[in-house]
Amino acid sequence: MATHKIFNDPVYGFVTVPYGIIFNLIEHPYFQRLRRIKQVSLTHYVYPGALHTRFHHALGAFHLMTQAIDVLRAKGADINDEESLAVQIAILLHDIGHGPFSHTLETTLINVHHERLSELFMQKLNEEFDGALSLAIQIFEDTYPKKFLHQLVSSQLDMDRMDYLTRDSFFTGVYEGVIGYDRIIKMLAVHEGELVVEEKGIYSIEKFLIARRLMYWQVYLHKTVLAAEQMLIQILRRAKQIVKEGGSLYCPPNLEIFIHHDFSETDFLSRRDELLDAFAGLDDYDIFAAIKGWMKADDRVLSFLSTGLINRKLFKLEMANRKFEPAYRQALKQKIEEWWQGPASDMAYLLLNGQESNHAYNPQSGEIKILFKNGVAQPMSELLESGLHFKNVTKYYLAYPKF
Repeated sequence: MATHKIFNDPVYGFVTVPYGIIFNLIEHPYFQRLRRIKQVSLTHYVYPGALHTRFHHALGAFHLMTQAIDVLRAKGADINDEESLAVQIAILLHDIGHGPFSHTLETTLINVHHERLSELFMQKLNEEFDGALSLAIQIFEDTYPKKFLHQLVSSQLDMDRMDYLTRDSFFTGVYEGVIGYDRIIKMLAVHEGELVVEEKGIYSIEKFLIARRLMYWQVYLHKTVLAAEQMLIQILRRAKQIVKEGGSLYCPPNLEIFIHHDFSETDFLSRRDELLDAFAGLDDYDIFAAIKGWMKADDRVLSFLSTGLINRKLFKLEMANRKFEPAYRQALKQKIEEWWQGPASDMAYLLLNGQESNHAYNPQSGEIKILFKNGVAQPMSELLESGLHFKNVTKYYLAYPKF
């Protein structure tokens, strides 16, 4: 009798999933929804191969977690079978709360962080599975005494980051993002209750940090990707505003409730089952079905933005290391107004400004520690030769139509 299911993953090869609760969770509609949510939003507008999903990522992170547990156990880490299963469940479900297009629409459709939604989904699943997820939830929320188990799920060197950097570089073809995930996992250990990396892995960690920095500016925060994502955000903002003002707008049934209401975390807590089921019915397909319909909307702004996004007529995006001068922004605004010939209020959707920040390594978020042969675990921030890795880099942008 078969004891496991095999998935053929393009990144790692064959991924083994045991029958039982792990397989049953994967089969659940909440998890299957992740097949319909792109891992890196609209990045395929720049890198055409980046069409992989949160489903791919969750399975990949689960696979790496399985390897990490085997390595740690072989080195004497105290992980019993119940804890092993729980941490695998935690990483499998860590992104189950993501909405359409992942991070892009996180605060546009609803004002609830995806990690909070993941917690709510896990709590609801725990009820369906008769309490079998209780330990996984403790690990996910970092309330379980063995801190290193949570660090495997969420830290600056977790299986989440290990998979998304490996997977995103694979599907985008940006090989600067390739990390030695297999060597890093082999170098993991537990020291005084915390996850550490053995001394031999220090250069693999430095390469990991460099790869993460390069991937952010070359892929995740690429200016054309930002332009597309900002257009997507403005489309949903405009649609919600039209409805709020009493206008009529076509909406797929799964999207309609979120266009007509602004739900907060309080709403999700008080109406958990109802709103989670509604949210679980929402994915990328609903958003793009709506946008295709809105190409013919009576509202000029909504039609213009929707047509531009569908046909990849994207905004021009200027990026700079310092804030744009007010005089430059004002001159640009006047040019857009002369070209657009519409109400001044439309400028809120046609001239966009903002900023993006990133640092490859943030010591304040918890250090990666290197374990030396003398038994001393030293923070990575004290070992890096350059401050480049943990310097917070902020870039400012202006986005507007190519008139």
